[in-house]
Amino acid sequence: MASSSGKSFLGRFGVHIAVFVFVAIWTIPTLGILVSSLRDKDQLIVSGWWTALSTSSQTEAGRLPGASAQIEKDGKFVIEGNIFGDGPARNISAFGIKAQQPTQYEAGTVADLGEGVSLQLNADGSFVMQSPKAFEGDRGQRVYYASSAPPRFTTDNYQTVLFSEGIGRSFINSLTVTIPATIIPILIAAYAAYALAWMRFPGRALLIAVIIGLLVVPLQMSLIPLLKLYNGVGLFFGVPAKTYLGIWLAHTGFGLPFAIYLLRSYIAGLPREIMESARIDGASDFEIFVKIVLPLSFPVLASFAIFQFLWVWNDLLVAMVFLGSGSDQLVLTGKLNALLGSRGGDWEILTTSAFVTIIVPLIVFFSLQRYFVRGLLAGSVKGG
Repeated sequence: MASSSGKSFLGRFGVHIAVFVFVAIWTIPTLGILVSSLRDKDQLIVSGWWTALSTSSQTEAGRLPGASAQIEKDGKFVIEGNIFGDGPARNISAFGIKAQQPTQYEAGTVADLGEGVSLQLNADGSFVMQSPKAFEGDRGQRVYYASSAPPRFTTDNYQTVLFSEGIGRSFINSLTVTIPATIIPILIAAYAAYALAWMRFPGRALLIAVIIGLLVVPLQMSLIPLLKLYNGVGLFFGVPAKTYLGIWLAHTGFGLPFAIYLLRSYIAGLPREIMESARIDGASDFEIFVKIVLPLSFPVLASFAIFQFLWVWNDLLVAMVFLGSGSDQLVLTGKLNALLGSRGGDWEILTTSAFVTIIVPLIVFFSLQRYFVRGLLAGSVKGG
């Protein structure tokens, strides 16, 4: 049954379900990265992030102290202490001395190791090993045990990543690249879009066709010619090849066709009466653009800003070509790629680095998201 707005209940319900599914698909992995980045290293290795609030269980191996730690007590030689040492306490449920039977004995029971040697490993990790003869050798007895620990969270992962792994410097590099590479195309495209929408001059239709054609040009095909052109101009004017200016211009060039197309579609759909009234009142094109078009075009400007920011922030190829791969030039995506090769088993480092990489785009998106859909839909359906 249709409602007064012309939409059936089933249709509205389906839209809500679809939105919920897409939000869940996007949000759940992000939440998983955040939780994993705050978990203790040992717990992160053995269990998924969805178990972060529950007690984690794992089977571990340890080695007791060697003969140098023994003392003689009541005619027997004794080695005692705590298997966790100075590490965090855990609860031991069972232990064993063979890898094939790591939980052969319950915690607190006395295990017979043969030749009169006994071992007692308690639930709190304390142990007592006794022998009628003196222990020999520096390598102590190998012990396997099943332990459980309460949830542990830490910010040490972020301290390691930001101050020890070089992520902090790469974070600044990415901001230095992304902010100007987002603002410059918007400034240029806004002027161009207004001119193509409301100003009449020879070759206007041809320029619009060229811009539409540039939308389908692959980045990889134009990257090398653009680099050669930039190096040639830089050599002529004595400008170094690997500079921030180069990557700003590159991202501006790659982003302008889409920016001009999106903004022109929106600006061309603005009410003609407003423009004509302003011209009758004596306003110039520049005054119309600044005082009327820009305020009305803020939604579509915000939409493109999100697109461009996300594209530049997540870019690796253009950054490697125009900025370089040195420690002082490497952006976040490049640094994270390097960590994947050198720290592939350190999940706490990788998840923390990944969340540091996505936190800024998340802030930008949620700050501008109320304008995103409005500006994008308006730019897609209006034309002139």
